[in-house]
Amino acid sequence: MAQTLLSFICVSFTILVVSTVVESRSRARMYVDSQCKSTRYPDTCVQTLLPYVSKRGLPSPKLQAQISLATCLSKARFMKTYMNMLAKNLNKTSNSGDYQAMEECLQQINDGVKQITQSFKELQQMGKDGDENFMWHESNVQTWVSAALTDATTCVEGSLGNGISDSEKATIQARILKVKQLASNSLALFTHFTTRYRASHGINVP
Repeated sequence: MAQTLLSFICVSFTILVVSTVVESRSRARMYVDSQCKSTRYPDTCVQTLLPYVSKRGLPSPKLQAQISLATCLSKARFMKTYMNMLAKNLNKTSNSGDYQAMEECLQQINDGVKQITQSFKELQQMGKDGDENFMWHESNVQTWVSAALTDATTCVEGSLGNGISDSEKATIQARILKVKQLASNSLALFTHFTTRYRASHGINVP
């Protein structure tokens, strides 16, 4: 009898724990879905934010923008490394025209990495040096992320020449597209944060 009761208690406890975990994950997913509605690429947004919800609770609007920008920066740096490798190989094996096309795209990626890096540092500073500087930081972030988005779009739409294989071109375009999507989502999440911050601190847009 005692053994049966103990087994029943263990099973009941296991069900309760599993149910609690499932419910918690469900709430986390609903929260992230609601935050990503304003983005142009909500699926990418959910994939970016959801792991941090489970580890750190429910991230604030500012932290959401930081996570998205940090992810975008990581992907852009990885893209830069990959294209540097291709450019070096292309310089050894292909004609100058193909190498020049790759160099132009790589320069745009380099510019994008710098702009996203600046944006992330600027976002971290927002709210720390007074509300009077908030909109100045806001304008800088919007300008730099928008410029990075333009650079990524120009690169992905440009010609990469015939010196690299179709599979390499597909890889480049897919990775640049991911950077583009993350930059776009970062802008949307950033706008969500700044709108709420200005409203709660009584900062009026001139």
